[in-house]
Amino acid sequence: MNTISLGLPAVRQTPEADPSRPADPRLVDTFGRVATDLRISLTDRCNLRCTYCMPAEGLEWMPREEQLTDAELLRLIGIAVGRLGIRELRFTGGEPLLRKGLEELVAASAALEPRPDISLTTNGIGLARRAAALTAAGVNRLNVSLDTLRPERFASITRRDRISDVLDGLAAARAAGLDPVKINSVLLRGVNDDEATDLLAFAVEHGYELRFIEQMPLDAQHGWERSEMVTAGEIMERLATRFTLTPDGEARGGAPAERFLVDGGPARVGVIASVTRPFCGACDRTRLTSDGQVRTCLFARSETDLRALLRGSASDEEIADVWRTAMWGKLAGHGIDDPGFLQPDRPMSAIGG
Repeated sequence: MNTISLGLPAVRQTPEADPSRPADPRLVDTFGRVATDLRISLTDRCNLRCTYCMPAEGLEWMPREEQLTDAELLRLIGIAVGRLGIRELRFTGGEPLLRKGLEELVAASAALEPRPDISLTTNGIGLARRAAALTAAGVNRLNVSLDTLRPERFASITRRDRISDVLDGLAAARAAGLDPVKINSVLLRGVNDDEATDLLAFAVEHGYELRFIEQMPLDAQHGWERSEMVTAGEIMERLATRFTLTPDGEARGGAPAERFLVDGGPARVGVIASVTRPFCGACDRTRLTSDGQVRTCLFARSETDLRALLRGSASDEEIADVWRTAMWGKLAGHGIDDPGFLQPDRPMSAIGG
């Protein structure tokens, strides 16, 4: 089977400390932002093959020995929560449900003090039989990816005939008491962009909260074209043909989604316009890949290696200091509109959402 290599970005083994950085234990940067939300990729593997993410034949998956062990991962999470001021954890992939022992990782994270808010982003395959256990372990919220309601279209986009599994997973999550249960949808021009209103109607009917996400340049094939992306403006125009949307009035803070009341509420819909309406100025996220690399931005082209420190003799505070230094150097924005913008070497499946 042919595969496409993930490619690895430049790694800064030990970023040089800046003497101008304030003596602040949190993950501050030079633009006054503070990272309190940690996105954790548990694996680069996925059991779908979405056309906008990876080729049909899949990718060259990360060797197991390069992936953080459970003990290593929990040590970093403990450092983030206990020393760096992280208050939110989101487990992602690839597909996080493919990580063995996920419930145990969640439970150990939920036992930390102060107790972090814990969420999960999943494609929903296998969620139906695990939603209750994940909730009991400590998951507070989850997002499920669903780009279409049509079985044949789902099979075409994901290259797998599994839409019933996703719908069952959504229902199980709601039955388990998770609230809100969110749906993430990417509209693709000429593929599913005629389903914007149907997706929202489905979410409102079933009590889910829908998020439309602009397609981002994070595909393994590097085939993204801005001209082909369905923009937030277009999404809003489509929704307005069937619904009345008004801003929900709540402070957005560092949240990626602009949220709107649907027909006066209480139902809400969000639009994440990472490309056309970037929200970098309020970003409060730091990212950890499944092989222990810190990324300051989803679109970063360099990483800082914490795995080497874990597998060496570094203390928790030494690891925390390296993490602080890495985040101090975070750029002002992702630079998609800059003429010299280069897509990250790692695809989304290897970075985590």
